[in-house]
Amino acid sequence: MDFGTFLVQCLNSVQYGLLLFLVASGLTLIFGIMGVINLAHGSFYMIGAYMAFALAPLFGNQFIIMLLAGVVLTALFGYVLEWAFFSYLYQRDHLQQVLMTYGLILVFEELRSLLVGNDVHGVPVPSWLDGSFALGSLMSYPWYRLFASAACIVLAIGLYYVVNRTRLGMMIRAGASNRDMVRGLGIDIRQLYRIVFAAGVALAALAGMIAAPMSSVYPNMGASVLIICFVVVVIGGIGSITGALVASLLVGFVDTFGKVFFADLAGMGIYVLMAIILIWRPEGLMGRKT
Repeated sequence: MDFGTFLVQCLNSVQYGLLLFLVASGLTLIFGIMGVINLAHGSFYMIGAYMAFALAPLFGNQFIIMLLAGVVLTALFGYVLEWAFFSYLYQRDHLQQVLMTYGLILVFEELRSLLVGNDVHGVPVPSWLDGSFALGSLMSYPWYRLFASAACIVLAIGLYYVVNRTRLGMMIRAGASNRDMVRGLGIDIRQLYRIVFAAGVALAALAGMIAAPMSSVYPNMGASVLIICFVVVVIGGIGSITGALVASLLVGFVDTFGKVFFADLAGMGIYVLMAIILIWRPEGLMGRKT
């Protein structure tokens, strides 16, 4: 492998890992703080991708505005969804959580089929991000992929600041550690849960909107993302945003370079990585020891 190809694969690994982080960070927030096993989280990624397909003709080249509109709409959707369904799951056992969230997957897929059909769709790259730049004399790299990586980095920094430097973040971290104490201090834990859930839905949908121009928009696209995101959460440590970031980048590199060097065994790579890390640190890279 020459240096140009190696550099392209490194950029692809970082871009894929950062996109995974957007989805996995929402899952980490919901699972780590609310204690709900949300199998429908991959569906929010799918909803974001289909929202990009639906909104792209309306916004044209105003791609940033389209992303902001999608974030607002999906955050409102997540807020209502938590109030209507997930608020009844906190005192239920994990089996009931799994059954209800799996039922939501079926509902979302059926609604998707009724609204847009079962065809595969494409989302055009905005003209101001079309094209590529040279990496050496033979290789080039798309501007849009670079934009996707930069957007994910900005969002990761913003998420870190909110969680670690704001009053809301302090309540979120306290809720992850001891929700009964947070409730005892007079904080409306229900309202906090709705904000966290809405943020988790918006992050997953935003990842889907950013990913849509780089790949096709197709039925059941959230299923594979959900499985990988659970792997990321387990590797990084349940409830740890930093762990989710580190794990996402690790998974991105293992998956991307595995497909280059070991194409026949590429599907096993991330699971072998998870097994090795869990043998070394059963609580995950940044998880709390129990």
